[in-house]
Amino acid sequence: MVFRRDTTILCILGIFLLGLLSTHSLSQSISGVFNSFIYAIKELMGTILIISIIVSMSKVLSQTGINESMISPFARFIRTPTLAFWIIGGLMMVISWFFWPSPAVALLGAVLLPVALRVGLPALGVAIAMNLFGHGIALSGDFVIQGAPKLTADAAGIPVGDVIQASVPLVIVMGAVTTITSFWLLRRDMKSGKLTATTGLSAEPVKTTATEGNGISPLSRSNRLIFAVIIPILFLADVIAMFLLKLQGGDATALVGGTALLIMLFITLTAHKNKGLEKSAEYLVEGLQFGFKIFGPVIPIAAFFYLGDSAFIDIFGKVLPAGSHGLVNDLGLALAHTVPINGAVGAVTLTTVGAITGLDGSGFSGISLAGSIANLFSTAIGSGIATLTALGQIAAIWVGGGTLIPWALIPAAAICGVDPFELARRNLKPVVIGLAVTTVVAMFLL
Repeated sequence: MVFRRDTTILCILGIFLLGLLSTHSLSQSISGVFNSFIYAIKELMGTILIISIIVSMSKVLSQTGINESMISPFARFIRTPTLAFWIIGGLMMVISWFFWPSPAVALLGAVLLPVALRVGLPALGVAIAMNLFGHGIALSGDFVIQGAPKLTADAAGIPVGDVIQASVPLVIVMGAVTTITSFWLLRRDMKSGKLTATTGLSAEPVKTTATEGNGISPLSRSNRLIFAVIIPILFLADVIAMFLLKLQGGDATALVGGTALLIMLFITLTAHKNKGLEKSAEYLVEGLQFGFKIFGPVIPIAAFFYLGDSAFIDIFGKVLPAGSHGLVNDLGLALAHTVPINGAVGAVTLTTVGAITGLDGSGFSGISLAGSIANLFSTAIGSGIATLTALGQIAAIWVGGGTLIPWALIPAAAICGVDPFELARRNLKPVVIGLAVTTVVAMFLL
């Protein structure tokens, strides 16, 4: 990871070697590699499906123009560059909690970008706002869909709710420091003339049409407005139900996923009429292709890190020494007796590891490692596993989820027509400052 090389083959090799060392059987070791993938897919399937369904629904909303009806009422409040930055950022954060950041960029950018440009906020400023609030704050916390905390919690061996609860203050600190710093730098450069409307532009912003050329029967304005009102109400009802029924983890994910799936099906049948049955399947396939493309690199990496806990016994049998509490716990106990470890060292280590794992531009591929190392250090320290897990998750996703790595910035950059490398450069200083402050705060929470 230090050399920014892909870790997939190394993880597969690690699974094979662990199997060979523990079973002394070549056939079992080879079978263990395949079985570990099956184990990882089972653990990740809920997360993969929810993201796939959300993407399917988002595509329907964009093609029918419902997204424009949902966002356009907020455009009237955007009167200055300052309002444009914070309103677009706030909307991006809220929408990303329910729709995932990449679809939310398309959902929001196409409608509000022209408004922001008209009041004087450069396209680069719009991209920064969508990036930091969506791929940063919303994705690093992931309080509604709960895909990220599920991965880290599983690797750390703790409930999802513990990670979410521990991440709230860290997400707030990271989000506040990063966005305020970024906005201050943005305003400074706008006033000095260093940043203009054309700074960072690499192409014309992406333009989307709601119904042209996609085989959809145009929805009437009243129908679009009805859907635009009903959809947020349904998701708000999901959030209320989560609190009242105390739904977390898989139960919360299932509620949001089921709601999104029903919305997608109903709108598709309404818009495509006689072809609705076939188009529903097409949207689902497109969503699943997106989901497995995103999680393709995650599966082998997660398969390796799941072996640090109960997955080892499920895959290779009861081959660990008597009295073992799993590889990660055993390593943590050994580390506690040989290396002086405290909360400060643990916090810095988790931030560093999370940031390094994010260098692949995924944000998700390495957060299982963050969970495993949090387990390791908390065992040595004696406490703080949820805080350390949340810290590693936040660092990994802020770096790799779409704020610093140029190839992860392409969705926001394409919508706004800016250079992804320029966008990454503008995000670098605020994100680094935010990670430093958040790490210090985490030391006091351990």
